[in-house]
Amino acid sequence: MSSLYMLIPVAVLLIAAAIGLFIWSVRSGQFEDLEGPAHRILMDDDDPLIPPEARLPEKREVPPADDRRP
Repeated sequence: MSSLYMLIPVAVLLIAAAIGLFIWSVRSGQFEDLEGPAHRILMDDDDPLIPPEARLPEKREVPPADDRRP
């Protein structure tokens, strides 16, 4: 019986912490877009992740010296 005097307040504190974390997550926007990540998997990624100006320049083949002269 004496253990109930300790377990009930601990349970109430855990429930209060869980409710507080839930309220924090709702206010911070964790539940704003629930369907977006699921649809994003199905979309095709045509756009490269690296912008063109950041890419390494392509190596061009230089014609031999004999081909440059007329």
